Amino acid sequence: MSLQQLAPDHVRAIAPYQPGKPIAELAREMNLDPARIIKLASNENPLGMSPLARAAVERTLAESARYPDGNGFELKARIAQKFGVAPECIVLGNGSNDVLELIARAFLTPADSSVYSQYAFAVYPLVTQACGAGGIEVRAQDYGHDLAAMREAIRPGTKIVWIANPNNPTGTLARPGDLVEFLEGCPQDVLVVLDEAYTEYLPRERRSDSLHWLSRFPNLIVVRTFSKAYGLAGLRVGFGLASPAVADILNRVRQPFNVNLLAQVAACAALDDSVFLADSVRLNNDGMQQVTSALVRLGLSFIPSVANFVTFHCGDAPALNRFMLERGVIVRPLAGYGMPDSLRVSIGLPDENARFIAVLEEALGD
Repeated sequence: MSLQQLAPDHVRAIAPYQPGKPIAELAREMNLDPARIIKLASNENPLGMSPLARAAVERTLAESARYPDGNGFELKARIAQKFGVAPECIVLGNGSNDVLELIARAFLTPADSSVYSQYAFAVYPLVTQACGAGGIEVRAQDYGHDLAAMREAIRPGTKIVWIANPNNPTGTLARPGDLVEFLEGCPQDVLVVLDEAYTEYLPRERRSDSLHWLSRFPNLIVVRTFSKAYGLAGLRVGFGLASPAVADILNRVRQPFNVNLLAQVAACAALDDSVFLADSVRLNNDGMQQVTSALVRLGLSFIPSVANFVTFHCGDAPALNRFMLERGVIVRPLAGYGMPDSLRVSIGLPDENARFIAVLEEALGD
């Protein structure tokens, strides 16, 4: 018997998540100069780390031989103050992906199911399958969540509904009123996970008042990250906000040192750096206009996005992706999301966006 057969069938059937190709990997594969490669595949902040966060990390490096605070007291206190929630409502994660996995692991069994949208974040079906639970994929509406259909898809064994808002990889947004209506109609014994990894990029008038919904809907979990607008993707830190009862369950399965020392101090400092956050949003808005204007000029259709990336349709996406990789431009293929004719490009610095556009023009012969 193969040792792999010791694992349950549902684990052996998992197709591992494929992240964006690292710069070093492409340099090795194509024999390219790493300094000449630009990565626009993983929705990272092109400005890098917040200056306040960087300074906090540098001050703390000497303490790296010590374990971090396993309860994350200081970071929870800062999050509580920033977002107006009680510390007992906070769950810290090694990135928001960790929080999503904690939710699945704490609540799903092989007898259960979870609901998610077509074209939604790939981690939702992965963590569901890893628990042996059944996944219910609901057909998207204009590449976004069809909340009414998702409500109808809930069945007696359903424990979780996953909603990404804005959604990755499509960049679509559900309206706040529609989300409230969904929560009102959702059974109270079904958890609704509202994944808001990109919410900082939204103009205030389009943001959901999700944090105030927590007291009204005890089955709601709001998940956020420091990996995107805050620029801490490499340090891996995110958090979930939930009712104290739900947060207590999640903290029972959370590893005590899942958020490292440097990530904790960086996140605390990043919350204070409002200038960096505003600069990041402004850069993204300008870059989105730069990229989408080029797509329009080149005759390529795309999904209007409110996040820090845009998905565009290009016919033979594998060939175009290969063409770009050979020229040192990394974007994200979306065949794994059921969109084999599309690529997703993250918004970068102005010169990175220009490089992407130039290579795209070269590929199209313009």
